[in-house]
Amino acid sequence: MTAPSSVISISELNRLTRQTLEQAFPLLWVTGEISNLMRAASGHVYFTLKDNAAQARCVMFRTRAQILPWRLENGQQVEARALVSLYEPRGDFQLNIEAMRRAGLGRLFEEFSRLKQKLEIEGLFAVERKKSLPRLPNRIGVISSPQAAALHDVLSTLNRRAPHLAIVLYPTQVQGDMAARGIAQAIASATQRKECDLLLLVRGGGSIEDLWAFNEEIVAYAIASSTLPIISGVGHETDTTIADFVADLRAPTPTAAAELATQHWHDMPQKIIGLSQKLNSAMQYRLSRDQQRLDHMALRLTHPANNLKRRQDQMQLLAAQLNTALTSHLRIHHEHISRLAMRFNRLAPRVESRQGALALLEQRLVAAKNRYLLQKRSALAPLSNALKHLNPHNTLARGFAIVRNAQGKVVNHASALHSGNQIAVELATGHVTAKVLTTCLFEEPLDKS
Repeated sequence: MTAPSSVISISELNRLTRQTLEQAFPLLWVTGEISNLMRAASGHVYFTLKDNAAQARCVMFRTRAQILPWRLENGQQVEARALVSLYEPRGDFQLNIEAMRRAGLGRLFEEFSRLKQKLEIEGLFAVERKKSLPRLPNRIGVISSPQAAALHDVLSTLNRRAPHLAIVLYPTQVQGDMAARGIAQAIASATQRKECDLLLLVRGGGSIEDLWAFNEEIVAYAIASSTLPIISGVGHETDTTIADFVADLRAPTPTAAAELATQHWHDMPQKIIGLSQKLNSAMQYRLSRDQQRLDHMALRLTHPANNLKRRQDQMQLLAAQLNTALTSHLRIHHEHISRLAMRFNRLAPRVESRQGALALLEQRLVAAKNRYLLQKRSALAPLSNALKHLNPHNTLARGFAIVRNAQGKVVNHASALHSGNQIAVELATGHVTAKVLTTCLFEEPLDKS
């Protein structure tokens, strides 16, 4: 803190005061009525919160005001989460608003959260327990107030999208102290009567107090007990109720609930048109193809006499072509033979001019042959005589013999035999088998060379 004797400026004073206020007061909730509301071009909202005895200036900056789910108006009773502060340039005490809710909604939000947690633990929100919607319902039940504008929107949408559907209204209050019990009784009645394929639980937008009947436990259990599938279309898109969590399908608005219920009926004409177009295209293609086949078959379907005449014409044409081809072929071969004959005549030898030379050559050949034979006979005689002298039989005829041992080898030396050896002796006119009695070796003759 500044010493008491020091002098400070107004801006310093205001700064210290702001810091002191913000440190002394944490974020807190205050309640009051909105007045003097002004929206600046910057997006900030300025207003006054007041009660019967006092008032305070307030500011809600643009980033906070944008996320507020409802529009601020003068005269609204609200609960604001505020930071106590001071606007230094003017020294004005003010509250910086961080969040806001309608007065009394804190208790409702707490009760909503408590019931939501309880039912979620019990499994009423589980996906596996939700019933599937009929694809093409024939009768739709609507649970709503006969005076509600939402009912008019639902009926108009159903009539526009699927005018053939039967609609059953189960009237009940949708706002007030008795609304929750009436809604539960209407659901139970529709389930017991079993005259509809699908139920629409609808109501228009409003405050959380206006929609509170759809946050009651009795309504949640009635929806869960229904054997009919239920679409919940309560409030605006930003509104969420316990009935939305328990219902088999949530629609953001009553009109959207009617659209979801008739989705397939609404799409059916387009699908039928598409199928019709496909069928027509297929039929046209089939007809065109069959017509072409019929045309081709009609061309092939002719009278037998016409076929016979056509075949005869074809045969005559082929015969003419064959004759032409044969004539051309023969002509070509005749021309080829003529050319070969001309070449042969040019190359044929003249026999008459060659007969004299042939006779002379024949005489010379005979003379040469005789001389050759005489020469060969003269050379053959001494060779024959030499061969006769070398003939072993001629040697054997002069008294010689060929001696072989038991193994059949020629023996030409006495040392190769021993007394008692078996020998074979080949003579000029036969063979003799003998046994060696004794062997006698002669001295080697001197080499006369």
